[in-house]
Amino acid sequence: MATVDAHFSGREKGKDVRSANIIAARAVADIVRTSLGPKGMDKLITTADGSHIITNDGATIVSKLDTQHPAAKMIIDLSRAQDVEAGDGTTSVVVMAGAILGAAQELLERGVHPSMISSSFHLAQDKLKEILISIAQPIDLSDRENLIKAAITSLNSKVISQNSDTLAPLAVDAVLRVIDPATAVNVDLNQIKVIGKLGGTIDDTELVNGIVFSQGSLQTSGVPPEIKNAKIGLIQYQLSPPKTNMENSVIVDDYTQIDKVLKEERAYIQKLLRPIIKSGCNVLLIQKSILRDAVSDIALHYLSSRKIMVIPDVERTEVDFIAQSLNLTPVADPEDFTIDKLGTAEFIQEIATPSGKIIKVTGVANPGKTVSILCRGSNRLVTDEAIRSLHDALCVIRSLVKYKFLITGGGSPEMAVSVLLERWADTLNDERGYCIKEYARALQMVPTTLAENSGMNPVAIITELRKQHAAGNHTMGINVKKCKVSDMKDENVMQPLLVSLSALSLATECTRMIMKIDDIVGVR
Repeated sequence: MATVDAHFSGREKGKDVRSANIIAARAVADIVRTSLGPKGMDKLITTADGSHIITNDGATIVSKLDTQHPAAKMIIDLSRAQDVEAGDGTTSVVVMAGAILGAAQELLERGVHPSMISSSFHLAQDKLKEILISIAQPIDLSDRENLIKAAITSLNSKVISQNSDTLAPLAVDAVLRVIDPATAVNVDLNQIKVIGKLGGTIDDTELVNGIVFSQGSLQTSGVPPEIKNAKIGLIQYQLSPPKTNMENSVIVDDYTQIDKVLKEERAYIQKLLRPIIKSGCNVLLIQKSILRDAVSDIALHYLSSRKIMVIPDVERTEVDFIAQSLNLTPVADPEDFTIDKLGTAEFIQEIATPSGKIIKVTGVANPGKTVSILCRGSNRLVTDEAIRSLHDALCVIRSLVKYKFLITGGGSPEMAVSVLLERWADTLNDERGYCIKEYARALQMVPTTLAENSGMNPVAIITELRKQHAAGNHTMGINVKKCKVSDMKDENVMQPLLVSLSALSLATECTRMIMKIDDIVGVR
């Protein structure tokens, strides 16, 4: 596991504290910097329990870092905040923060007061919002092609980038099914359930207009693998005999008492099952419990004789999603199980996969409110990374729903902001203008890193890119596939405005906060 640590003790003052904070924060930025862009490197993360993760997702990498320094933890929280706000750009925001902190450190060494640096950066932050909106293009949510371009741009920097043409349309279609494009201002991603299952390839990933259960039903004879016009019930109690609160053992040495125990158990189970059978339910979902078995052998026998499919181990976190999808009511008390609590679905099918069976529920009662994505992969590492990448793509579409503007990618927004900010800083003619110029130059770190990670000569590429933006060509960016500067709009490299806007704003705020710290005080 990567470790970022800086030991500190006692009272440290002023310059030394700021310098230590900046060094610790930039150390985190240097770790993820090589992962930026489509040609960025991946990280193999080894956790304390011996499991492994392969990813180049900035939020995942920094969240696994083991660090004690408070400034480094602020950068980790920064990446998490970007993940919550925009869902994408988690690597970029950390790289930007590191670059802006570097600019602040240079200004400190030249004798500029931290308060002046902080106020100047705040001024630049307000101005860059105007600049980004001026170079963005509005988008209509009914324009599916542009939404897919934005999703592909997000997926191109992932481990599974070669499958972006498959996953991007799935992400777009999933979001469009759960919102009304004409009136939506946000997307609840809890309405989109992503499930990973081993077996097949990422190309086998599919969008299901219903629910997918990663666990199969309990195997019993007499229950068909396919059920039409299903009546589905969800119970939050177990169909098994109760257990004592403590580990006790009951010794029965009289055979008549053994018969009595078995009869009591049978009567108890029948009492639980009577309302379920009476309601006409033919598919039963049972919430997972760590205290008791979901269903006993006797209960399973009775249910199978009535041809009722039993799906156990439903997670508590999935109950709301299932209830919303199937229009059913979860039942916590056996006496309350009635026909009006049931949900309906046109078709339920149990499908065998190399890693076990899955259950697919289609023709649900509330189409358009929820959808599921069944993600396939050849091994657990690939499947987990595909799920993380799909989440980022879904967040990109959510960003476009929240803020309906697109901008070009490839480092073009950062270079455009850098050039226009420097031009504006020249009009200020004071110390603030000097600080803003340094801030503007720091933003060139993103296109510089893109060029370096792609194996290009960063000096030549950045010089050419700066020349194009100075001439007003603000859609020009770095084409990492052809290793040259080209028009990102022609290359279909588009991203939501919210991703860049949020990344620049959050990185600037974090830097200003670190700049204002002049002491670290240890307390008991």
